[in-house]
Amino acid sequence: MSNKIRNIIVVSDTHCGCRLGLCPPSVQLDDGGTYEASATQGKVWSMWEEFWGEWVPHVTRGEPFVVVANGDIIDGVHHQSTTPISHNLQDQRRICRTVFEPIRDVCEGRLYIIRGTEAHGGKSGSDEETVADVLGAIPNEQGQHARWDLWLSVGNRLIHFLHHIGTTGSNAYEGTAIGKELVEEYAEAGRWGRGRPDCIVRSHRHRHMEVRIPTNMGYGISFVTAAWQLKTPFLWKGAGSRLSEPQFGGSLIRLGDEDLYTRHRTWSIDRSQAEEI
Repeated sequence: MSNKIRNIIVVSDTHCGCRLGLCPPSVQLDDGGTYEASATQGKVWSMWEEFWGEWVPHVTRGEPFVVVANGDIIDGVHHQSTTPISHNLQDQRRICRTVFEPIRDVCEGRLYIIRGTEAHGGKSGSDEETVADVLGAIPNEQGQHARWDLWLSVGNRLIHFLHHIGTTGSNAYEGTAIGKELVEEYAEAGRWGRGRPDCIVRSHRHRHMEVRIPTNMGYGISFVTAAWQLKTPFLWKGAGSRLSEPQFGGSLIRLGDEDLYTRHRTWSIDRSQAEEI
């Protein structure tokens, strides 16, 4: 990364192509028909527009930035689910392109895409790779436009991006895997004499949380991003997730004069209304 770039914006888990995922108000399908987003999807789309139109310009101070889409950008055909807008992956890829093309343009092509879960992104991330190639995402040394992980160097700081991280069935232990992931990164770096990351970014959980530990360079930072998907049938049965409302938003990593700084914008939605009897 150029030393002139001090800002990284991270989003993830848009699940484009799902009736509960991020979707523009109206999209055209392969057979010429259209899909009209639901009212709740419309609320999430308004958050997405506020995020890019107001929050990102504010926290980046109008400076150039890099965008990292940290996995599960499309929903795929998975788990015998009935929630996709279309089981035609061309429809899903078209929706994803509609969502991310303006983002690619506003970051002036400084777009990185990470592969997520194979159930969503296709075997070996093939469907995410197809979209990333069309979007012109920056390829890695193997020529993959959607990569499994990403190391970015900004100034003298090192940041590692990867989609997956362990989950928990209890909100009381939500920070455990996040801190553990950072410690394991340090152990692996020390074992082989490689540079340790100053910040690691994970997604997959659809819930934001950050853990910091003190180091000789200030702080080691580990955080998980929020998502852009409403609550799916799978979350209604999971421990912890069945009781919580979905979270939406994204994150900033900024190189300051002396250290890395993070800021996060996270929304939620109201739980279902109580009915009078």
